[in-house]
Amino acid sequence: MIEPAHLIAFNLVLLASMASPGPALLLALRTTLVQGPRAGIATGAGLGLIAACWTGAGLLGLKIAFDLFPWAYVTIKTVGAFYLLWLAIGMWRDARNPLPEAPLKQGRAFRTGVLVNLGNPKSVLFASAVLAVIFPPDLPLAAKGLIVLNHLGVELIVYTGFALLLSTAPARRAYLSAKTILDRIAAAVLGALGIRLLLDH
Repeated sequence: MIEPAHLIAFNLVLLASMASPGPALLLALRTTLVQGPRAGIATGAGLGLIAACWTGAGLLGLKIAFDLFPWAYVTIKTVGAFYLLWLAIGMWRDARNPLPEAPLKQGRAFRTGVLVNLGNPKSVLFASAVLAVIFPPDLPLAAKGLIVLNHLGVELIVYTGFALLLSTAPARRAYLSAKTILDRIAAAVLGALGIRLLLDH
């Protein structure tokens, strides 16, 4: 069985990792500022779904499969790296352009979030390490399912909260006043992660 203290510890680690200014958070924040809260929430839902899936994969031992079949890990990582670089180039190129008049469709925003986290299989290595430290071994399947659902819930709450917070008029005005530099910072972070995924062995 899972003790409440285990879930609390897991959630604290999860919140700390989400609060760091990584590519997933920057993507969700920028989408909210550019396209509005609905698109931001949809992007966060895509990011959160795959993050929770990586946790599930860690619980089911996907790291062992990656160790046995390293080509699978390299393939996922390489495709994800090129997708991140493609996003980064587009952000950098469009940094000086005005905001698009048509809002991003929620389905597309969700798909972008899915692809960004799907292309970062290092998440399963992080999840495996954290899970091994916090939770007891030989958890039953129901307990593993609870951990995954808990992870998804935390991700959805955090990204929805950020989206609602940044959907205010002052936040949008602040973003517009510094759009070029903020977009290029976001592009640089995504591009750096893409290059790191390509070069990291």
